[in-house]
Amino acid sequence: MSSMKTVTTRGRVRVEQGRKRIRAYLGGELVVDSVRPMLVWEKPYYPTYYFPAGDVRAELTPDGEIAHSPSRGDGHVLTVAAGGEQAPGAALRLDDSPFDDLVGTIRLDWNAMDAWFEEDEEVFTHPRDPYTRVDILPSSRHVRIEVAGVTVAESSRPTLLFETGLIKRVYLPKTHVRMDLLEPTTTVSHCPYKGDAEYWSVRLGDELYPDLAWSYRTPLPESQKLIGLVAFYDEKVDLYVDGALQPRPTSRFA
Repeated sequence: MSSMKTVTTRGRVRVEQGRKRIRAYLGGELVVDSVRPMLVWEKPYYPTYYFPAGDVRAELTPDGEIAHSPSRGDGHVLTVAAGGEQAPGAALRLDDSPFDDLVGTIRLDWNAMDAWFEEDEEVFTHPRDPYTRVDILPSSRHVRIEVAGVTVAESSRPTLLFETGLIKRVYLPKTHVRMDLLEPTTTVSHCPYKGDAEYWSVRLGDELYPDLAWSYRTPLPESQKLIGLVAFYDEKVDLYVDGALQPRPTSRFA
């Protein structure tokens, strides 16, 4: 029988004991190795890791700055040194917090580290949310996508992606997309559940609609069903499903 999780909240911040072994590296050296991470939802989309000070192996030196958070408390900003490299301001030690479990813990800046691992799998972009689920399902609905009245994609073999907290996404085979109307861009986005996405703009005559579509060339193992498929921002195109125009959703990506 599994034990109950201890979860505490204050305002929008939520704190929960993690269960995975977490490691981070800088300059090829281990910065932290912990089986006791705290998951802290500083923002609603994904958590941040906080670690017991004893699990941090790198040299930490104070920057002389105090960071204040009404919800998480006051902490000293620290420089992280490991492997001959220094990451100024890359650590925060909470000396005072309304969350008892966070007092004395250290938060590491995700982007300041060279690599992060959950157990023995490297993780990118940000920590994975244990409450996020990604379902990728084949469908036989007829889908048509228009941009400014021009059909840019049409298929009766869409793949639907359902991700916790986000709107449904429709992915289509490239052979069902007017790739002659798409121009590759230099934009790249990163997802810890799906991988790195490459983007296309849609060009219709002299009009360019930037970064309207994307695809995962080499998705992560749990999202392999997305290989070779293209999705469009439903917020920016006209999407018809079984002949019915769908209302444009609102999201932070609009």
